[in-house]
Amino acid sequence: MPVRVRLLSPDAVAPVRAHHDDAGVDLASAEDLVLEPGERALVGTGIAIALPAGTVGLVHPRSGLAARAGLSIVNAPGTVDAGYRGEIKISLINLDPREPITIAKGDRIAQLLVQKVELSPFVVVDELDATDRGDRGHGSTGVAGAPTGRP
Repeated sequence: MPVRVRLLSPDAVAPVRAHHDDAGVDLASAEDLVLEPGERALVGTGIAIALPAGTVGLVHPRSGLAARAGLSIVNAPGTVDAGYRGEIKISLINLDPREPITIAKGDRIAQLLVQKVELSPFVVVDELDATDRGDRGHGSTGVAGAPTGRP
């Protein structure tokens, strides 16, 4: 299903795939800015989209920018719900401890993956079914070698 895109400003760049079989489309900045080390900014893309019902848009960092410059997304992955029609904005953060990151209008700053989503109902119950894992959470499978409590 196609995703309808509205360009909200003259500086907006329509989302595109770098390669025809890439899972995500690149999202570009519609503004110029400099992110100092450790600084966050909510950056507009200048676009709004209409996702098909039963899908969600997940906004991920671009791997090259993350590896080379330390640019990431504060709430990765960001979520774009199918009913949202406002401008897609990305909460960027500069994780480099020393160097500022300069972003120009048109620079690709994130990627958007559109995925089907299961809209399951939630039901309040008195008890949950038992599992092998139970309520063992963070760190419950150990650190190295065989998982904790298993052969």
